[in-house]
Amino acid sequence: MKKTIALLKKQNELSVIDAELDIYLEIPHLAYAEVKKEEGGKALLFTNVVDKKSGKKFAEPVLMNVFGSYKRCELLFGRTIESVADEITNLLHMKPPAGFMDKISMAKELFSLKNIFPKRLKGEGACQEIQFYEDEIDLTALPVLTTWEQDGGPFITMGQVYTHSLDGEMVNLGMYRLQVYDKNHLGMHWQIHKDSSHFFDQYQKAGKKMPVSIAIGGDPLYTWCATAPLPYGVNELLMYGLITKKPAQLVKSLTNDLYIPKDVDYVIEGWIDTEILKVEGPFGDHTGYYTLEEPYPVLEVSTISMKKERTFLATVVGKPPLEDKYMGWATGKIFFPLLKTTVPDLLDYHMPENAGFHNLILAKMQPLYKGHAKQFMHAFWGAGQMSFVKHAIFVDEKAPSLTNYESFATYILDRFTPKSLFITEGILDALDHSSDETLVGGKLGLDATAANVVEAPNLLGDAELFEKVQELLPEATGLHQYMRRTNNPVTVITLRKNKSVKEYFEALIPLSTNIRIVVFVDDAKNDVFNSYMLIWRVTNNIDALRDVFISGLMVGIDGTNKSQIDGFVREWPDDVECTQSVLKSLQSRGLWDLSEDFNKKFQL
Repeated sequence: MKKTIALLKKQNELSVIDAELDIYLEIPHLAYAEVKKEEGGKALLFTNVVDKKSGKKFAEPVLMNVFGSYKRCELLFGRTIESVADEITNLLHMKPPAGFMDKISMAKELFSLKNIFPKRLKGEGACQEIQFYEDEIDLTALPVLTTWEQDGGPFITMGQVYTHSLDGEMVNLGMYRLQVYDKNHLGMHWQIHKDSSHFFDQYQKAGKKMPVSIAIGGDPLYTWCATAPLPYGVNELLMYGLITKKPAQLVKSLTNDLYIPKDVDYVIEGWIDTEILKVEGPFGDHTGYYTLEEPYPVLEVSTISMKKERTFLATVVGKPPLEDKYMGWATGKIFFPLLKTTVPDLLDYHMPENAGFHNLILAKMQPLYKGHAKQFMHAFWGAGQMSFVKHAIFVDEKAPSLTNYESFATYILDRFTPKSLFITEGILDALDHSSDETLVGGKLGLDATAANVVEAPNLLGDAELFEKVQELLPEATGLHQYMRRTNNPVTVITLRKNKSVKEYFEALIPLSTNIRIVVFVDDAKNDVFNSYMLIWRVTNNIDALRDVFISGLMVGIDGTNKSQIDGFVREWPDDVECTQSVLKSLQSRGLWDLSEDFNKKFQL
C-alpha cells in the first residue's frame, strides 16, 4: 500500500484529505462524488479518520477510489490491460512448435509461466506483525465504513475472502461485502453461485466448521484478482502471477490452514458454523438500490492481525458511475479471450456501467446463419457469470463501436422490429429486485444483426405529442422523445400511476402511428431528459416477461417501481441516496464543492 500511495502521488493521481472525517457517511459520501467527476477524479487518502459516535480516532488512514480511472487501473497493473488480454489469447492458442526457433520461443514462454503459481513461505509475514486473540479481538477498532443511512451497519467493502474446499484441493479468492455485527462476528454475503458458497455446502454436509481468512490491502491487484471471473476451482491469485510476472508470496494464517499474501495490511481469520445463519443487510449496493435483509453465514473471528504501519482500503457502491466501472472495464478486456472459447464468433462486447453491468450487455458478432444471434443469447445466459445478464443486444460486424452510444443506438433502432425481440426466463443475480421471485426472472435478447426495413412513424413535437398523450393518460406528467431521426424513436413518459402500466400502454395504441417504443417511468425521482440515469433506472426495474408489451409495431416498457398495483408482492427497495444533512455539513466545511447540476445529473 505504501508503494501504491507513492506511485499515485508521483502521477498526480492522489488527493490527501487531512480534515477530520467520520467513518459514518462522511468519508463514503466524498468518495462517492469524487469518482463521478471527469475521468474518475482522484484516489482519496483520508488521514484524520474518526468514529464520532464512539469518539474513537484511528491511527491508520483510509484509501478509496484507487481503481477509479482508466489511468489508475493501468498504473496498478503495471502494464496495459490489452497486453494482459493478448497474453491470455496466446496461451489459449498455443500450438506445437514447427521448428527449432519455435521451440526456443515456446520454452521462454513456458518458463515465464513458472511465476504464475503462488509461493507458500515458512514463518509469519508483515501482515502478522500485530496479533489480537480472544478478548482482544475488536472489529470496531478498524475504520470500517457505514456508507448509507439505511445500511444495516458498517461493511468491509474491499475484503479479499480466502476459502478452500473441504478436502483442501481447491482454493478460492473472492470479494463479498462483509457486515460487522459486533466485535468478533462478520456477515458473509456470498451468493449461491459463488465458489465460497459451494465450499460452504461441502462443510455443511460434512457437519464441520468452515475456515475463512479475510485480507485487506496489500498490492491492490490482490483485490482486483478477488473479482476475476475464473472457472470454478481455479485460484484467482494465478492472475496476479500472470500480470506481474512474479508469484504471490503467501504465509499461513495463524488459526487456520488458509494462506494469504504476506504483505496485506490486515488479516481477519475465523470459522463459520454452517448451522448458523443471521440476517444480513440492508446494504446500498452497486445496483443503486438497497439489497434487502436476508440470512447469510456468520464468521466468528478467531484472530485479527495487521501491519504496524497500515492503510485501510475501501470502496463505495451505489448509483453509477463508480469505481467498479473501471475495475469492470479491466475485467471485460482481460477475460474476453476466455469468453471467445464459448462463443468463437464473438467480435467484441461491452457492459455499460450505468446499466449495472449484469443488467445489459452489448455484443458484436459475426453472424453466419439464421438464428445465430439467438444461439449466442443462449450461450451467454449459460456461461458462468454471464448467465446473470438480464438484457443482451447483438449486432453484426458492420455496426459502429459499442461504446459510441449515439451511433450504436441509431444502428439498432433503424433495423428494429418487435420480431427482433427474444424473451425467455433464466437465473438472475441475487441483487436483482425486479422479478416476481428471487433468483429467477425474465431475460430479453435483441437480435439487431438483421437489417429489417420499417417505415418511420409520423413524428410530432414533444409538446404536441404530450398533449395527445395527456388526453388518453391524465396521469402522464412529462414526455421526451429520443433518437427522433431513426425509424424507431424512443418516447419516455413519466407517470403518477394508479393502475398497471399495461393499461396505460393499451390506452396509447390509438397513437401507434406516432409512437414506436414507449418507456414508462415514475414521475418521482426521474428526469425525462437525463438519459444516463433513465437507462440505470429502467434496466434495473424491468422483468422482460412481465414488463414488455407489444402491439403491432409499437413496443412498451414498464420501467416504473412495482407494487401491489402491479401484482408485485415482494418488497421494493429504496434508491441509494446521500444524506442531505451530511452533504450540508461537508459543504459548510469547504469539503463538498459540487454544484446542484452535478447533484441532479447523477441523482445523488
